Amino acid sequence: MTHRIISSIVIAAAVAAGVVAPHRVSAAAAPAPAAMTEPDKKQTPQAPPPPEEYRINAGDKLRVEVYKDPQLSQSVQVRPDGKITLPLIGDIEATNRTPIELRDAIRDSFKEYITNPTITVIVVEAMASTAYVMGEVNHPGAITLQSPVTVIQALALAGGLKDFADAKNIRILRKGRLGVQVISFNYKEASQSLRPPVYLQPGDTIVVPD
Repeated sequence: MTHRIISSIVIAAAVAAGVVAPHRVSAAAAPAPAAMTEPDKKQTPQAPPPPEEYRINAGDKLRVEVYKDPQLSQSVQVRPDGKITLPLIGDIEATNRTPIELRDAIRDSFKEYITNPTITVIVVEAMASTAYVMGEVNHPGAITLQSPVTVIQALALAGGLKDFADAKNIRILRKGRLGVQVISFNYKEASQSLRPPVYLQPGDTIVVPD
């Protein structure tokens, strides 16, 4: 009996001193949760921006309606100089304007003769728009813009770039009402989708230097 008491005291002292660890039933280790992996982040192709509103070109056939005045309402065709002729107001610039912009210009001109004129401009028939590619391409010349065309697509239609073309310094010459705008274009960046697509407008000229 004395021997058992002494043994119990020795074991208790050993546990207290950290020499012998008390026996514990450990629960089965739960499997480590699988590493959470982020879903593959695939870049969604960027939808091309909608093309700008249609701008009137030489040769377009228009219908200009003046509300409640059939004598002033006219069917006209835009002349090569970009103008149309209407009763009372004479010649007015039409090219490079949207139908809404032309409507507003006609309305303002008619205000001298009519109180609060109501004008509608309808594009009855649109001529095929044209852009041009020149310089270091295999087939320079005019291309038809029957639908929205990017600069990359226009260069492909022109046969692609020549070997010594300066692909980083392509220029787009865009004629506007205030003069010619020069737009820089880097073919390498565009072909790698590093920049939003650039859409051509009627009358644009792409210049590819060497």
